[in-house]
Amino acid sequence: MKHVITNIAVKSKQHSKPIVTDVFFEKNDEKKPLVIFCHGYKGYKDWGAWNLMVDSFLKENFFFVKFNFSHNGGTLENPIDFPDLEAFGRNNFSLELDDLETVINWLLHHEEYSSEINASEINLIGHSRGGGIVTLKAGENSKISKVVSWAGVSDFGARFPKGLKLWLWRLRGKSYIINARTKQKMPHYFQFYRDFKRHEKRLNISSAIKTMRIPHLIVHGSKDSVVPLKEAEIVNKWNPESKLHVVSRMDHALGCSQPYLKSEMPDFLKEVVETTINFLKRT
Repeated sequence: MKHVITNIAVKSKQHSKPIVTDVFFEKNDEKKPLVIFCHGYKGYKDWGAWNLMVDSFLKENFFFVKFNFSHNGGTLENPIDFPDLEAFGRNNFSLELDDLETVINWLLHHEEYSSEINASEINLIGHSRGGGIVTLKAGENSKISKVVSWAGVSDFGARFPKGLKLWLWRLRGKSYIINARTKQKMPHYFQFYRDFKRHEKRLNISSAIKTMRIPHLIVHGSKDSVVPLKEAEIVNKWNPESKLHVVSRMDHALGCSQPYLKSEMPDFLKEVVETTINFLKRT
């Protein structure tokens, strides 16, 4: 019997914002490999076709979880889009790493899931910025068994402004980015940069990759204009044991859009999911 629990408010010890989480599994008292999916920048757990990919993992007997980072701009009442721009502005990479750790620990210590999760098989998947987050987590948490990056970034530091733009951001205390779809002015407080510099060693994706000793899959589109394919190739070089799967003509959104109104996954995402499941099952 499929068991679905959505919009669970997972509590963090680091802050008061809920980590809004969805849990999916076949309830059969059989311990299953755990898969945790992390969304990307300006993303959320219900974006595009993310909900449509769940059944593919359940059919292969995975325990599947997706969640909103606590400060992604969503709320428990409205986990889609960005009703809480103040939280969005106060997000940073350290918070996202800690949120992921919180979700992992919550799942492993939840009495209801103890007979359904194989704690020795914890697999992380992340899209875009989430790809960087899961890679960092795999480097610092020895419980992680396998890690998969979809259109993932290779360097967080390179994405910050430099020179005059950085000076103005520091002076004003915040900057804005326009959301092309919702037309919102989305703030970034300067704490984002300060937190990165304070934890730069922890947030170095290259260092994390070079210390990993677990199976590592990199999936990237040849037509990704947001995170160019060369970033995936760089990551692949940092870890010669990693597997790089390039999807011809695929863009950064993996063929998805928001809203996504079709009843089936786009072909690009189908290939990404199939490749990922084969990797998780065979390695």
